[in-house]
Order: sequence, then C-alpha cells, then structure tokens
Amino acid sequence: MTPEQLRDLVRTAVGAVVERGTLAVAVPDDVVVERPRNPEHGDYATNVALRLAKPAGRPPREVAETVAEELRTRPGIAAVDVAGPGFLNIRLAQGALGRIAVEAVTAGEAYGHTTTLAGQRLDLEFVSANPTGPVHIGGTRWAAVGDALGRLLEASGAEVTREYYFNDAGAQIDRFAKSLMATAHGRPVPEDGYAGDYVGEIAAQVVADEPGVLELPEAQQQERFRERGVELMFAEIKRTLAAFGVVFDVYFSERTLHETGALEKAIARLRENGHVYEADGAVWLRTTDFGDDKDRPLVKSDGEPTYFAADCAYYLDKRTRGFDKVVIMLGADHAGYVGRYRALVAAVGDDPDANLEILLGQLVNLVRDGQPVRMSKRAGTVVLLEDLVDAVGADAARYALARASVDQQIDLDLDLWSRQTNDNPVFYVQYAHARISSVLRNAADLGLVLGEAGDVDVAQLTHDRENDLLRAIGEFPRVLTSAAELRAPHRVARYLEELAGTYHRFYDVCRVLPRGDEEAGPLTTARLWLCAATAVVLRNGLGVLGVSAPERM
Repeated sequence: MTPEQLRDLVRTAVGAVVERGTLAVAVPDDVVVERPRNPEHGDYATNVALRLAKPAGRPPREVAETVAEELRTRPGIAAVDVAGPGFLNIRLAQGALGRIAVEAVTAGEAYGHTTTLAGQRLDLEFVSANPTGPVHIGGTRWAAVGDALGRLLEASGAEVTREYYFNDAGAQIDRFAKSLMATAHGRPVPEDGYAGDYVGEIAAQVVADEPGVLELPEAQQQERFRERGVELMFAEIKRTLAAFGVVFDVYFSERTLHETGALEKAIARLRENGHVYEADGAVWLRTTDFGDDKDRPLVKSDGEPTYFAADCAYYLDKRTRGFDKVVIMLGADHAGYVGRYRALVAAVGDDPDANLEILLGQLVNLVRDGQPVRMSKRAGTVVLLEDLVDAVGADAARYALARASVDQQIDLDLDLWSRQTNDNPVFYVQYAHARISSVLRNAADLGLVLGEAGDVDVAQLTHDRENDLLRAIGEFPRVLTSAAELRAPHRVARYLEELAGTYHRFYDVCRVLPRGDEEAGPLTTARLWLCAATAVVLRNGLGVLGVSAPERM
C-alpha cells in the first residue's frame, strides 16, 4: 500500500463514519499522510482528525478515535493509535507494506507518475541564450534544471512544450556580424564586439561556404555574416545542448515576430485595451498601472521597436498557441524584468498569477583545487557547457546543477564531481543502481527469477531495514508530485541519495542471494522483488534528472 493508497483509504474511512451520521462534516478532498519522524510511532501518520474537529464541533481526540475505529477494520491496516492532540499513527499489515515493491516493479517506467497536473498545457522556456556565442555555464544550469523540470511536470500529468527563444534580431546580432566580418578580414573586432576563438572559427566557416563574401560591398557582407553566422552559431548551440541531453520542441526566432507583423498586432491590442500612449516621439505601455516601477517604451523615437515590444508579441503568440501558462526561466540578473513582464500580461487582459510564472536562478561558480575556474579554451573568460562536460562528464554535470535549489548560488567543485567515489553524490546513486543490477544478474545466473506478482510472498519482508526501504520506495510518487508543484528538481536528487543510502544499509545486513548449498526460499524471492523495486525508482528518478542509470560501474 503506497501513501497515496493509504490517503484514499483514510478518506474512505472518514466517508464511512460521515455516512453513518457519526460525524457531521464534509469529507475532505485531500488527506495528508506522512511518514512520522520517529519510526516507532508507525509507518504513517495523518492529521485528518485535527482538521475535522472544528467543523464537527467535537474534541480532536474524540474525532480521531472515531476515525481510528473505522480504519482498524480496513484490510491492510495492522494498528491505528491516537497520539498527542489527535494525530493518527498508522501501522500497515506486513503484506500491505510489502506490496509497494510489487507495485513499483509492475508499474516499471510509470511508477511515480501521477495525474496531479493533468489538463494543464504549459510552455516552458529556458536557456534562450542569444546566438552570439556558445552556451555558457549559466545557460548550462538552466539547461539541466529546465529539462528536469519539464520531465517532472510531465510525470505529474501536465502537457509541456519546451521552448527556446533566440534573439536573432537587434543590436547584439549586428555586433556579432561585425565581429565576424572584422575577424575574416584580419582586423580587430569592434570595441563592443564579441571575442573568443569561436568567432574566428565561425568567420572562417562563412568564408569557406561563400568564397566571394569578402568581395561584396560592406552592407551586403555584413548581412551575409549576420545570416550565415547566426545559422552556424545556433546550429552549434543546438548540437552542444543535444549532446547534453537537452532537445527543445520549439526553437522560436525573434526575427519572425518582426517579419510577420506580430509586433504591430501586439501594440494594436494593447492600444485597444487603453494602455498605450505616446510621448517624446516614442510609444509607451503604461505598465505603472499594473505595479511596474515605471512605464516601458514599445517603439523608440527613431521608430525602432524595443525588445519589450517583442516580448509582448511573443507572449501573445504563446497564448494564441493554446498554452494555459507561460513558464520562463531566467538568470538572477533579470530580476528587474519580472515586474514589467507581469504588467504586460495584465495589460493584454490576462492574469499574471494564473498565466505567467517566472523562475529566477542564481550563478554557478566552478572551483578546482579550491581555486575559481575562470578560463575557457574557446571563449576567453567565459566557462562553457562543453568545458564543464569535459571536466566531469554529462551525467555529473546535469546532476550537480539540478541538485541545488535554483535560488541558491552554487560553488561546483570539479574535483569532487569527477571522482568515482561515494562522496560524489551522482556516483553514490548510480552505484546503488549498478549494485542492484549485479545482484539481479547473479540471481539469474543461479536460475532465480522474480516470477509472477501474485506469487511473491511480500509478508516475508519483516526486517527493519526492509521496511525502511519499502517506505522509502512508497514515497517516490509524492516526491515527484511535490517537486513538480514546487518547481524543485533538487528534491528528487536529494531523495535519490537518501534512497541509495537506505538500500546500501539494507544490503549490508539482509543477505539477498543464498550462499553455497543454501536453498532459495520465499524470502529470497521477496528480497529480489525489493531489490528490483529499488532499481525501478533509482532508474526513474535519475531519468527525471536526465541522468543515466548504469548497470555496471
């Protein structure tokens, strides 16, 4: 019996006493079932009686005794005790607890998935680095966290579209094109241009692809370097992200907003809503009406649209595509952007609390031998995604970046994350999976198989370490749901480390396979199911983080 099943059972018990007229309350839609801090208090605890006492007009302990009496009659419940002001401490029948292992193995890849967010259509935008250079370490963090969040949301039933918005229009692209052109001619890049070996590489590729480009008039040259340079740079961005395991459903070009008239349509809509005015030769959106600290320009006095105008058009494009909520992941240096974006959402007639969510992430610092790592082989002073992967590997990089809450700055120790030892968290978790895989291979060599789910006697699992492991496996669906709702993939990583430790402690004291001439019995089979269930959860949890679950290490 999983915590979710127990929650439903408690709700059913409440419903039974309400139907009999013993309690005059509404049956709650949600019931909280948690593992008690002290295992001696039972397998699970619920505060449902405390919540019902006030509407029932009765003392909490009296309500608790009423619900406990009903629960004790239910299959799978070994004992129910009333504790403190009215908590219910529940102990499951041994077979009921053991069925968690069977459910995990039977469900396989689906174990842990729920329908909590079913019906929600979410557009998840992350990374969105300008195509003027390779993905740096800040974008790499968003790649790891954003992809993991997308997997989490899908595991909770949401329909998720992963989207990359690339700014291929505007002044920064002009500077990029001029930098490429100058490098191709052997001249220094402009003072506000882009430096790094990658600029020379792309410039050389443009010349190789179009041998006559340097003979064109300067304006045509710049246009060719702009168009082809952005194309090559973005192709590399997509390649490095794909090698990191991150592929987007939509790659959205800012330039298309200009070419299709989407900006003009967005401004017209805002004007119709009465929030646009003109001053000093520019067109403004009155964002102060919606809590922003100052109004924002949509069109500059020279007639050029602003980035903010493109943001308005892009948001409306997403909503037109049918998304219920737009989720955007940004670096902490964009914190000032939140107020103006919420204002534009309100100005188009949407609810910023319902239709928009902006997540801000802190910086990542790399250290080696206790010293900061600052230099990149290709980008001068910027550390790139490829630099991190070269240093620790893709699995360790993804796990390390997703393991910490995004609102925390990370000092990522390259020495630690490259070690093949248990003090490296990702190795510790992956090793637990590999260890189980070895046990299952050895069992198969001995002719031992799991058999049918209905034949395993899970009531054999009575050891404290077995029970600890079963309860930990049962928590997985709730961990995924909570992590999805809180937008917190790091909760999955921390859970996996706890699960791996729980398995190692089980393995140290509970022999799984028979030795020598020992006969394999029902306990052997039950423990093999327990091992297999643990492997399912480790594999599924690592999969949510985009990390592999090796069978050999």
